[in-house]
Amino acid sequence: MEGTGQMTFCPKFQTSGACDLLCSVDKMSSPDYVANYRLKTNLLKTIALGTFAAAGAATIGDSWVFKHQTLAMSLAFFLGYAGIIFEELLAFNKSGVALLMAVTLWTIHSRAASPDIAVQHLSNSFKEVGEILFFLLGAMAIVEIVKEYQGFKLVTNLISTRNPRRLLWVVGGITFVVSSVLDNLASTIVMVSLLQKLVLDTEQRKFLGAVVVIAANAGGAWTPIGDVTTTMLWINGRISTFRTMQDLFLPSVISLAVPLALMSIFRFSDKGTKEREPLLTSKQMTLLTSEEMAPQGHLVFGIGIGTLLFVPIFKSLTGLPPYLGMLFGLGVLWILTDAIHFDDLEHQNLKVPRALSRVDIQGVLFFLGILLSVGSLKSAGILQELAAYLDAHIPRIELTAAAIGLATALLDSVPLVAAAMEMYSISTFPTDSQLWQLVAYCAGTGGSLLIMGSAAGVTFMGIERASFLWYFKKVSAFALAGYAAGLATYLAVIYTRGFQ
Repeated sequence: MEGTGQMTFCPKFQTSGACDLLCSVDKMSSPDYVANYRLKTNLLKTIALGTFAAAGAATIGDSWVFKHQTLAMSLAFFLGYAGIIFEELLAFNKSGVALLMAVTLWTIHSRAASPDIAVQHLSNSFKEVGEILFFLLGAMAIVEIVKEYQGFKLVTNLISTRNPRRLLWVVGGITFVVSSVLDNLASTIVMVSLLQKLVLDTEQRKFLGAVVVIAANAGGAWTPIGDVTTTMLWINGRISTFRTMQDLFLPSVISLAVPLALMSIFRFSDKGTKEREPLLTSKQMTLLTSEEMAPQGHLVFGIGIGTLLFVPIFKSLTGLPPYLGMLFGLGVLWILTDAIHFDDLEHQNLKVPRALSRVDIQGVLFFLGILLSVGSLKSAGILQELAAYLDAHIPRIELTAAAIGLATALLDSVPLVAAAMEMYSISTFPTDSQLWQLVAYCAGTGGSLLIMGSAAGVTFMGIERASFLWYFKKVSAFALAGYAAGLATYLAVIYTRGFQ
């Protein structure tokens, strides 16, 4: 499918039952969904629409909103969040719900404060959101270019196992290593694209994609450049490079190893799953191995992956935001592919415009709605109030950091970490103190508890059309076990060492 967000069928979806990566087909317009959908929730949908309408009408009551801004915004946020959670039940597209939620929250904020103040806050929030979106768009385009050239065939050929249990560990391990040097957004996009080639069964691929989310967050927690939150702490002098890697490596490994071990036992046990059954049939394996790379595919793959890995280097060298490094890489690939196929009319589909037409606009708009919604809560001071409440009612910093990690499962970790840095001064808690290391670990890995708790999870949610409830039922318990095990490991090591 070539469109951006139109409700049409992806050709590959019709044949294999799995939409190609970044194809913007609406899941609710797919043949399987239309065939199996049963309209059982007209009353619930009517109630939901009425509730959203009432919430929107409340924004008109200036005096009430002015007095109860926190309540009004919290109510609107949780109603929107519920709409996203129960997307399949209510048959509402989550991207539309996220956008409606964002506009409603900012409208309430403007009524409670003033339009001028709200516009200023919105501009600041959109600056932060825009950097993430441009980073995401650039990464998605680069990965799509490499995929068009069959570049990932080089990697899929290296993964010889087709056994689900072994592939679980291989995918988790590769993602962990990649995300330690590459942003977890780009890591998730790259690894999910590999799974699109390796696993055609939708349920198996979604489960392995969830493993990518856990591994990407775990791998990004122990290096200053692996995750946005650790980078924030590093730039602001709360953590240092060597000490962070030394103290958080083992907890991060444990936070991934425990879920993988539990999944191996309970998800891929002999009773629940035929472990020895390959994820691809012999015919599918033949098709995969017989695929030929496009002309100059090796070169495009090398340059494409190199540009992704160059992003943190670009930031270190120039001090400029990472999205500029990603756009630089996209520009390099654009010029390269134009030069390769300058007079080759047969392969015009391999140029960048083709890749841009396949970017998942629905997923990007969903990401936009979520980030703007969280930005409104930050601008209204609600997140800061939450952080202050935690500080006042939780006596120990270990519990405070753990609570921040649990909160990141619901809210974006960036404003929570920013609020934590505002609450606790560096004079009280110096560089590499226990608090900042715990915040780095908990904020990084806590986002794996729910699918919307991290940028990796939201990206996976958009690409694979995974629902909130699916992730919560089948993955959250494993992620929570890993989160708790890693936290316990950190505390055990630190106290054994006599950390002060």
